[in-house]
Amino acid sequence: MEKNLKNQEIATLKEKFSNSTYFYITDSSTLNVEKINKFRRLCFNSGIEYRVSKNTLIRKALEQVEGNNYEALYPLLNGPTGVMFSADSSSAAKVLKEFRKGNDKPVLKGAYIDSDIFIGDNQIAVLAALKSKSELLGEIIGLLQSPAKNVISALAGSSGQKIASLLKTLEDRSN
Repeated sequence: MEKNLKNQEIATLKEKFSNSTYFYITDSSTLNVEKINKFRRLCFNSGIEYRVSKNTLIRKALEQVEGNNYEALYPLLNGPTGVMFSADSSSAAKVLKEFRKGNDKPVLKGAYIDSDIFIGDNQIAVLAALKSKSELLGEIIGLLQSPAKNVISALAGSSGQKIASLLKTLEDRSN
């Protein structure tokens, strides 16, 4: 590979790593062309970008990204390496889990999830179970709305006359 092409690949990877808070490092060696194409198609259909690149270029790109601590990922950059870039924390793990039902590869070397690093193939189930920020916010909002809904439904379920008499009694006590 010519030097200018290497520099271009490093710049492209650096931009991807800089703009991505979720990426997975995988090993898809030994997959034949048919299987790797099926895996790429599954990634594409799930909105995940899958790139295969040289380990030295990936490392140089990671080293150039400012403000992030990727040192724990450097030992993973050996042998054939593919990088999966996703928009959320769990979609790439779900794709890996789905594809691995009929195949033994790609193997998860490691993942970078919003400044946390997960290392090892045994982390796929954990990563697939992660909830996105929007799912977590939805759960929190649901929990916060629950007590208010209970009070409103209790008030709506009782007759207006009972509420009025309770308020009258409270007013009389305060006088």
